[in-house]
Amino acid sequence: MVEVLDAKTREQLCFLDKVEPHSTVGDIKSLFHKSYPHWYPARQALKLDPKGKSLRDDEILQNLPVGTTATMYFKDLGPQLGWTMVFLAEYIGPLLSYLLFYFRIPYIYSNRYALSSSPHPVVTLACVCHTFHYTKRLIETIFVHRFSHGTMPLRTIVKNCAYYWGFSAWLAYYINHPLYTPPSYGELQVNYALILFVMCEMGNFSIHLTLNKLRGDGPKGRRFPMPNKNPFTWLFFFVSCPNYTYEVGAWVSFSIMTQCLPVAFYTLLGFIQMTIWAKGKHRAYIREFKDYPSLRVAIIPLIL
Repeated sequence: MVEVLDAKTREQLCFLDKVEPHSTVGDIKSLFHKSYPHWYPARQALKLDPKGKSLRDDEILQNLPVGTTATMYFKDLGPQLGWTMVFLAEYIGPLLSYLLFYFRIPYIYSNRYALSSSPHPVVTLACVCHTFHYTKRLIETIFVHRFSHGTMPLRTIVKNCAYYWGFSAWLAYYINHPLYTPPSYGELQVNYALILFVMCEMGNFSIHLTLNKLRGDGPKGRRFPMPNKNPFTWLFFFVSCPNYTYEVGAWVSFSIMTQCLPVAFYTLLGFIQMTIWAKGKHRAYIREFKDYPSLRVAIIPLIL
């Protein structure tokens, strides 16, 4: 038997008396959904403590620290959208918004520059790199990444879209501006930055493929990622989240290539956020695996 209470008010929402001991949390969510149709399973968070961690859908009732009558606390996660729609919004947005500035559609800059092109090759190269980066993200989302949850809260999508769309437009405005000036060291600076950018993109993709294969074993075969024959994965010797290391490296190289202050600022913000994620993942690995390599740090080899 399972009693479901509101996590905020402690008011009883329902009492499920036909719950088998081997039922999963996902099964309980489905039963709860029958009583409250507007709260579909993806919108539900069930906890054993009002301020505790949400239970995973695959957790089994009889394995939880509860008595004959389990008390669970319900939290409404709000409207949810599927990942396909999420990433169409997040990644196609920056692709299109950047191209609007690159092609200088009317009313963005002065009318005499409408539909004109920049005389600087680095501007075109930057557009190619930016387009490639987000196209790669989209392809990885569809064919490579595996997500533990099938949906994302609508409020998070709005926040993420504002971040990606807004920064993409801001970067594009300055890089494609008629008064934009090329990097100080000319082609040498651009070419070295391009080499670093390509290497980081290849490294990021290699790490995502490795993580995809790792997750293919399912929850029972969980293990921490290890380097393989691919040289780009050797960064696993030193950091727990080399995908973030390569991502930051790609944006650092894009900043050097364009020598644009807004790009550098965006890179800094991205580095701060990815460091937070990497540290969290690093701590989780240490807690879960007793034999986790002691040499590894979160995101920057030997430093951070």
